[in-house]
Amino acid sequence: MLQHVLSVVAAVGAATGIGPLSGRLLLGAFAGLAAAVVMDIPMWRQEEGYTPAYVAASVLRRASPNEVSFIDANVVHHVAGALAGVLYALVHLAVDVVVPDVPIFGLDIFPHVVAVVVVVPSIYALFSYFVLPRAGRAIYEERATAVRGQWLRSALVFGVTLLVLGPALFAGIQ
Repeated sequence: MLQHVLSVVAAVGAATGIGPLSGRLLLGAFAGLAAAVVMDIPMWRQEEGYTPAYVAASVLRRASPNEVSFIDANVVHHVAGALAGVLYALVHLAVDVVVPDVPIFGLDIFPHVVAVVVVVPSIYALFSYFVLPRAGRAIYEERATAVRGQWLRSALVFGVTLLVLGPALFAGIQ
């Protein structure tokens, strides 16, 4: 386990030296993956919490959510987290280029806040209004409100995790 942690720390350290765009995209993917892992906690604690992962995996597998394995649902969920992290990094970069730096406690927080405000509603809307109605037919008809509400809470945990982790990771990139 310690070896895995050391590998991640080394990768994050190397990412800060590979350039602004590549470094931010890589660190954004890492932050998104980490936020998806943290997001697992509220997902597992809610009755319908992990349903979005099964529904999303069912789209890729072209099967019903009941036919999707836990591993498939978990992989899709965490890859989606990493991709949302890349979106976070792209929005952060765009805001960072356009808006002048206004450091708070030595960190330029504004681009991170804007990126989270873009990413969280995006992941919520993507699942709730595009994936769920098309792929989770029975779930959508029977339990859509509960699934959306629990997905919203989980997405907010994702956003808070990005808001805490993002500035810490991006601090070394100029």
